[in-house]
Parts: sequence; structure tokens; C-alpha cells
Amino acid sequence: MSTAPEPNWLDDEEMDAWIQVATALAHLPHALDAQLLRDAQITHFEYEVMAALSEAPDHTLRMSQLAELSYGSLSRLSHVVGRLEKRGWVGRHPCPENGRFTNAVLTESGWEKVVATAPGYVANVRELVIDRLTRAQLRQVSAIGRRINTRPTGSP
Repeated sequence: MSTAPEPNWLDDEEMDAWIQVATALAHLPHALDAQLLRDAQITHFEYEVMAALSEAPDHTLRMSQLAELSYGSLSRLSHVVGRLEKRGWVGRHPCPENGRFTNAVLTESGWEKVVATAPGYVANVRELVIDRLTRAQLRQVSAIGRRINTRPTGSP
């Protein structure tokens, strides 16, 4: 009878680091959603989708690229873009280079919504994160984030 190897348990320092990251992961999405819903009647995911389109050439991205940029599934993105279409902020059109793909396009009304929403969003990001840290800490957070967010070789 074989026994499984003992797990590589977290020590106190590792556990504290993990708890801080997990708490931030739980707290920040709720706080970002709350401000955006209160002030702009959109969710954080909707705002991120529109912001990504606002920064793209011609305010246009393939749906598959947009899903990747927003860390959402194509299915979730399709539902969100459908809601944004109903509000007149985003349109969907066949990709002219390859008709098998669909492009999402930020409308003029969508651009105006992003421009109107951005100041409150930035103020909230500053209050929640940026203004609580020194410049040295911001550089550390950036480095840590890049390290955590880099996909291991061979990962999907």
C-alpha cells in the first residue's frame, strides 16, 4: 500500500503572503464593481471590455482577442457585448479580413461612456491601491504582478 507524498505545506511567511493576495483578489473586484455600478451603471467587466476597445486601433478588436484581453471566456464576452449592444455602446460586425471572425466595435456613444466613466474609475483605483503605496512599493507590485501573470511554458 503506497502513501501519497506529504504536501509541501506553506510556512507562516508564505501563508501570510497568500492570504494577502487572496484577500485582495476577493476585495478589489467587489469594490471596483460597486463604484462603477453606483456611478456609471456598468460592471467592472463591462468597463474593461469597453476600455480595451477604446484603446484598440479604430476602437475595434476581434471577439477572440477581446476575450483574451479581458480574461473572460468567449461565451461570457458574447453575453456582455450583447448587453452593451442593447445600450448602443458596442457593435458587432464580420471581420473584413476573415469572415469567420466577428469584430467588436466601440460606438461613438460607447466612447463617450468610457470618457465619462474613466475619471471616477481612476479615482477609485487610486483610493483602493495606488495612493496607499510608495513609489518603491508600486514598482514591487508591478514586478510581482508581472511574475505571477507570466504563464508557465507549455500552459494554455
